Amino acid sequence: MQFTIPHYYRRFLCSANRCSDTCCAGWKIMIDSASMQKYRAQTDGLGKKLLYGVDWKKSCFKQKRGRCAFLNGNNLCDIYTEAGPSMLCRTCREYPRHTEEYEGVRELSLSMSCEEAAKLILSLEEPVHFLTKEDGQEETYPEFDSQLFFKLVEVRKEIFALLQNRSREISLRAAMILGLGHDLQRRIREGKLCQTEALINRYRQTGCEEFVSLKRREYAATDRERFEIMKSWFSLLDKMEVINQNWPSYIGELKTLLFEQGPDHYGYARENFRGYLDKIPERKSEWNQWLEQLLIYFVYTYFCGAVYDGNPYVKLKMAVICTILIEELAQAIYIKHAGSLTFDEFVRLVHWFSRELEHSDANLIALENAFRTEEAYGLKKIISVL
Repeated sequence: MQFTIPHYYRRFLCSANRCSDTCCAGWKIMIDSASMQKYRAQTDGLGKKLLYGVDWKKSCFKQKRGRCAFLNGNNLCDIYTEAGPSMLCRTCREYPRHTEEYEGVRELSLSMSCEEAAKLILSLEEPVHFLTKEDGQEETYPEFDSQLFFKLVEVRKEIFALLQNRSREISLRAAMILGLGHDLQRRIREGKLCQTEALINRYRQTGCEEFVSLKRREYAATDRERFEIMKSWFSLLDKMEVINQNWPSYIGELKTLLFEQGPDHYGYARENFRGYLDKIPERKSEWNQWLEQLLIYFVYTYFCGAVYDGNPYVKLKMAVICTILIEELAQAIYIKHAGSLTFDEFVRLVHWFSRELEHSDANLIALENAFRTEEAYGLKKIISVL
């Protein structure tokens, strides 16, 4: 078995009661069967608390005013405090650590739905790299397409290289990985995976960068066109399952700041925000760093999952579109705070966005279905707003 982690993975340390938005509130915490058995066997004082604090039919912790029944007034867990980490259920023990499973491979990551994990990832100045180790275990998955998986891994390495080429502006890098994903999807559809290496080599050529740059200029949206595209994209989020009840009001306020005064004001505000970023080179560099880390995060977490559905292009659309939506919301925060955007505000935004979209299978499926089938998320449309 091969295990892969991003190089920063072991740096994570929970901030516990110092966290401004605890992971023990705002969503249902499911309990694995082994922990349920362990909780049933408790007969001490903690056992009495578990008796009334666990929903035994639904295998989850009960909530009090949106908070886990075991989250005390100091924002600490009574189970952890009284019995130690071994008594935590799997969800609480592992979060925000996330695992993607493939035949013979486990890829571990940190979820940016955790504010501390988001802070760690977005603050990285160095390019992300990945560490692997083998533990000697062997396994097989029925009907697992090993050839497709290894081709996806090869392409993903090239995607990482494209995204981390800091000699190019970040929007060009995003456009290039979209083009690569589009071309890979066609080869999968036509049964021509054997052409993957040639495709990768093509995207390494100078002519490819020039071609994508030309297409970006050709497709570039006007402020009015961009305004309509963004309104359409954000309407998709309105249809999503709500995880945190405060999310609709949070994003609703930001959308109002973006769109309420119409396309002309939207264009003016966007130009103002760009000027704010460009005014100080260090600020622009930090902004590009945040976007790069977002894109790497989404690609690492989801791209190779295409081995199960054959849609790597959709995974790249999700990475790029989610990053664009976060950019737009960051612009709204800039407006809200009268011309400033701090790192902590950006972290909070990403944390909320990730928490709503990444922790609902229904939301992830809805996004992928829309990106796969709707013209609003076609290649030209996405490139036009990069």
